[in-house]
Amino acid sequence: MSDHSASRSPLGPEETEDLAGEYVLGTLNAEQRRDVERRLLEDPQLQQAIGDWERRLQPYTAMVEPVAPSNRLWPRILRTLDSQEAAQSAPADDRATHPAGLLSRLWHDLTLWRGLSFASILIAAGLAAMLAFSPAQAPSSRYLVVLMTPQHTQAGWIVQASSPRQISLKPVGTFEVPPGKALEFWTKADDWSGPVSLGLVEPGETKQLSLDDLPPLEDNQLFELTLEDDTGSPLDRPTGPIQFIGRAVEL
Repeated sequence: MSDHSASRSPLGPEETEDLAGEYVLGTLNAEQRRDVERRLLEDPQLQQAIGDWERRLQPYTAMVEPVAPSNRLWPRILRTLDSQEAAQSAPADDRATHPAGLLSRLWHDLTLWRGLSFASILIAAGLAAMLAFSPAQAPSSRYLVVLMTPQHTQAGWIVQASSPRQISLKPVGTFEVPPGKALEFWTKADDWSGPVSLGLVEPGETKQLSLDDLPPLEDNQLFELTLEDDTGSPLDRPTGPIQFIGRAVEL
């Protein structure tokens, strides 16, 4: 992602997409956000890009069950705001080890964000928030995969793993399988010679899977769902088009 200034020079397609993503994800500072809002009045391409990012993010709301805020939340927000100035004046070593300082450093580390995929940004942002607000709570999953369409326009499934040998596949969207076809689930680690089938998947159903016959799950491992004949691929590899794809992120 780019470090955008308040300059009003025309943006190219890649810069527009980059800026829209930063705006929707909330990684811009206040001055940069105001500049984007001014640009929106006269830049239809930026308007379209922001709308596209918002539509991409919307399916992720299905991953989290709504929780009613407690009565202590608003006073806590006020205390946090009141203490910000004091936190800014704290010694650098203290800020680096405090959860809120870690969240700030993660959120504003542009080098980190440039190296992450869209799905990984969401995962990393969620983990940073956990460190800031619930430091005593460890994540329930050791690995997470967001399976999206190849065009990265829709999230369809998530893969969660509490251990390197046990995973769950959960739908977060809807998908219609044509008659005579089926979704087949595949995985492949970087050093494997080819993908391995994990079986057929019913749309809308959660599937629990054991990886006892495979090497332990690892970071960056590929997962995908392909559209095959209703009996599955006739070969030991995918033969139909990829419908959803993603890579494992270690938490």
